[in-house]
Amino acid sequence: MSSTVHEPARDIPVHGEFDVVVIGGGPAGITAAAAAARTGRSTLLVERYGFLGGAGTMGGLSTFCGLHAKVHGEHRQVVHGLADELLERLVKLDGLNEPHLTINDGILAQAFDISAYKLAADELVVDAGARLLFHATAVGVVMADDDTIDAVVIESKSGRAAVRGRVFVDASGDADVAAWAGVPFEKAPHLLYPSLMFRINAVDVAAAGPAPWRTVERLMEEAEAAGTHTFPRKKPIVRPQRNPLEWRANLTQLSNADGTAVDGTDVDQLTRGELQGRRQAFDAFDFIKHRTPGFEESYIVDLAPQIGIRETRRVFGRYRLTEDDVLDCADFPDTIGVNGWPVEAHVAGTVEFRWQRGEDPRGYNQLPYRMLVPERVTNLFVAGRCASMTQGGQSSARVTGPCFAMGEAVGTAADLAIRDGVAVGDVPIDELQRRLELGGAFLGRQETA
Repeated sequence: MSSTVHEPARDIPVHGEFDVVVIGGGPAGITAAAAAARTGRSTLLVERYGFLGGAGTMGGLSTFCGLHAKVHGEHRQVVHGLADELLERLVKLDGLNEPHLTINDGILAQAFDISAYKLAADELVVDAGARLLFHATAVGVVMADDDTIDAVVIESKSGRAAVRGRVFVDASGDADVAAWAGVPFEKAPHLLYPSLMFRINAVDVAAAGPAPWRTVERLMEEAEAAGTHTFPRKKPIVRPQRNPLEWRANLTQLSNADGTAVDGTDVDQLTRGELQGRRQAFDAFDFIKHRTPGFEESYIVDLAPQIGIRETRRVFGRYRLTEDDVLDCADFPDTIGVNGWPVEAHVAGTVEFRWQRGEDPRGYNQLPYRMLVPERVTNLFVAGRCASMTQGGQSSARVTGPCFAMGEAVGTAADLAIRDGVAVGDVPIDELQRRLELGGAFLGRQETA
């Protein structure tokens, strides 16, 4: 029996032609589409789900990480620009908490209501003038020549179609478009482990006490020491959400039979990961419910629509952001934003955190424009967790805040590339930086955000 099937060649319809085509509606895709559309460029954002938000919505993350940094000991918001506008929309929808301390009180994060985030992101993108195309998945590219993409091929319930563009943004998370276009990439032999998030409702806040997340971690450690339980991941994150009766649980870790991390680009591994994640979630919840004060009447109200992938492909670009860049709070002349999150490495069985070095660190590194410009293809940006980073650099800069900054930068730069008729790597950096700062972005060129 043949191991392949021949698919006859066919012409496919063109869904549309745009100046800028963005693939993927996570934080980088949201701000890329909004920024590009605001320059007056016709812009399409293609998203496989029926809503935007990426891991924050479809992954059930429900918390913004990386908007803040600990700057010389003071907690500050350091990602601004379009991120501020999104936060303002969430506040108007009563969908945003005040920032809270996390990771042993080392840095701030900010919980949000998932439903409100979906609407706020919709309206930010649409009000900017971009078009949305939901329930469509990119499946390939058509090249105009060796280094130029002519169209992205999409599949939907309407069938197969092509979307033509002048500049493309790969915000897929997995560098799908870049890989199809021939951009070199790396996939680490030991990927960061994914998780399935879930939410717990009906928590008795008074009975739970002021810091029940520490209670959960202590109880898990005691159970393992006593030999009564074995947990796939240590260092659980169990935190209240917009409504303090509801808690987000991040304490699963998904692996293959050989112990390696589930690969988010392998559909068979993804399937097994979904099955494993649901089992782990209910096992973990059973422990929490029966051991933790305040959780006696609680229940799982929601499992995330899909497992949360932290790492797959990372492209090679003009610069690769490294772990040392993060830990040493590196500066770059082509900065387009900053990242203040620590290195957060989800390794086998646990999570390792590494913080910025020095006695009184600035607390953030700049993000160079060059990390968004992939090798080989001249009309493609790659933004988000699949940008040009080492695994150590990506273990920090993959989170929401820096992804917002990356997206706003490439959306703005797309206009400059089209205006000047140049490759995306050759836009005038000084003008790009001026535009970003005029829009409220913080590039780290001054000490205060």
